[in-house]
Amino acid sequence: MGKAGRPVEPSESFGHSLDPAVGAPGISALKLVDVRKRYGHLQVIDGLHLDVPQGSIFSLLGPNGAGKSTTMRMLVGQTRSDSGSISVLGHPVPARAREARSLMGVVPQADNSDEEITVRECLQGFAALQRVPRRERNAAVDRALELARLTSRADSRTDRLSGGMKRRLLIARALVHRPRLVLLDEPTVGLDPQMRQEIWQILAELRAEGSTMVMTTHYIEEAERLADRVAVMAAGRVVAEGTPRELVDRYAGSDVREFHGLPPEEDALVRRLADEAGLPVRNVGHTLAVLRGERLLKDRAALPFASTWRRPNLEDVFVTLTGEEVPAG
Repeated sequence: MGKAGRPVEPSESFGHSLDPAVGAPGISALKLVDVRKRYGHLQVIDGLHLDVPQGSIFSLLGPNGAGKSTTMRMLVGQTRSDSGSISVLGHPVPARAREARSLMGVVPQADNSDEEITVRECLQGFAALQRVPRRERNAAVDRALELARLTSRADSRTDRLSGGMKRRLLIARALVHRPRLVLLDEPTVGLDPQMRQEIWQILAELRAEGSTMVMTTHYIEEAERLADRVAVMAAGRVVAEGTPRELVDRYAGSDVREFHGLPPEEDALVRRLADEAGLPVRNVGHTLAVLRGERLLKDRAALPFASTWRRPNLEDVFVTLTGEEVPAG
């Protein structure tokens, strides 16, 4: 405490640790080794391994129940793992969860903003909670408002914001102390396509500034468009990891062959031939899609029914690996 009982402001720049090793080159932004978590008889995290380099966008992609949100709760110390190790920018969690949390910004899935205060008051409060030095708070709030495109709504009450603006406020709130690592749990859940595009643009700009982001999502396009690396989760573990392009090449090949509106006997024939060739298939509405279609019927190119070709995408990988259809946006 300073004179007259006043609290002493932190001397270091906000968003930085006193430990010179934290954030140094070679240290992962996030590292999980053989992490496990069980609730009763349900194994929700089952030997999870992740290694997220600094300065990247890393996406956890998976269906509901895959363990994405539980992983996020463990990273911020809200839930303890049963075994394994977790470190955030060199800080072991939960042993040094407070230090790790000071270096993170968190964008929750649900909007938990106080609805009776203004946008600026919300950010001022979070800047104080995150120990941004008092003399720097106004500038920090102004920067967060600008990043989130909320400067013109700074004096609006939060309950008068649109859904997209509320999501942008959650992002601004997470960024007000200039964290080294930003965790985003389903950042565009429930938003219409236009609002989702606005959030994507903000995240792309943060990546250009060198921010590290870990994002959970089940929106395939979101992961494919934004992420440097994607980990596909199912049943509490990573079943595949790589860049979006690597995953597509590895699991879907170079072409997808699609058969539209086949009658049952022709549908069964294509499925049998695909199975004989060891090729995965999926249904897209009334269309039967054969992945790695470039390998289908090489010596029997002439089929008695028509088909079309398209480029594979991360959605094909997701369905192949998880067995889940893609949720509606």
